[in-house]
Amino acid sequence: MDRDGVKMREISPLSQSAKGFICENFLNIKGVISMQPRAMTTHQIRHMKGKEPIAMITAYDFPAAKLAEEAGADILLVGDSLGMVVLGYDSTIPVTIDDMVHHTKAVSRAAKQALVVADLPFLTYHGDRKDTLKNAGRLMQEAGAKAVKMEGGAEIVPMVQACVQAGIPVMGHLGLTPQSVHQVGGYRVQGREFDAAKKMLEDAQALVQAGVFAIVLELIPEPLAAKLTELISVPVIGIGAGRLCDGQVLVYHDLLQYASPVKPKFVKAYASIGDQITVAIRQYVQEVKSKDFPDASHVFGMDDQTKTQLDAHTVNPETSERI
Repeated sequence: MDRDGVKMREISPLSQSAKGFICENFLNIKGVISMQPRAMTTHQIRHMKGKEPIAMITAYDFPAAKLAEEAGADILLVGDSLGMVVLGYDSTIPVTIDDMVHHTKAVSRAAKQALVVADLPFLTYHGDRKDTLKNAGRLMQEAGAKAVKMEGGAEIVPMVQACVQAGIPVMGHLGLTPQSVHQVGGYRVQGREFDAAKKMLEDAQALVQAGVFAIVLELIPEPLAAKLTELISVPVIGIGAGRLCDGQVLVYHDLLQYASPVKPKFVKAYASIGDQITVAIRQYVQEVKSKDFPDASHVFGMDDQTKTQLDAHTVNPETSERI
């Protein structure tokens, strides 16, 4: 039994492939096998490049994170997209570091195996290194994230380096960077022209040299994403970046159609949860109005003696004194 009280068993003779699987996923430092898989790390994510596609999904609260992890997601991204799909803003720009800490805490409480990555929101890593480390540190220490994500290329390299040197893993983000939506002219495909594509390649290489463990590519042409995936040594996770990346990410509310007002071309809806929720709530409202809910199966009774005593007990509504 280990220090967490989880029953263990000694390793029996195994094939080399089985040993490799166990060492990577179940072996603890004592050389015994835990009944629960080991939590995903940035090291494991890096080693998935070219071997196994990485499945990442956003999550903003405890139930969403719990369900996504149970479904097998490798990475749970607490994205500043929560501003739009949870808080009702028209962009990610109003999202604060306090918002991110609050939601990341909830996701971290649910995640046992998946890697939790949290976005650093608008203007929290563009000042000096001290402010960047303070904000990134809050997401790690206070909120429980295992890594942070930053949008931008060569211009944020000093901040990436500062975080990596401080022991904070960083995921990069290129292509459409929603925090710069007003600067780039709206939500549109990036990197279609040669100069823009060339700069993106240079930015990706700069981020890798700065120490990122993965890069998200958003809304760029598939050939450019394929070129980037081939050239750089860390995993590339695409959203609207085609089929040839090392992994994919989608927004929880988009793939479930959970009160999501838009459906971009790159989104595949795997369910229509929003419609089901609306139908269920509408039925509840109708049954309350018609007094069909609650029925006898939803109420609690009382023994006859207590009910008799209660029936005999009256109160004067004007004086609240017993009669």
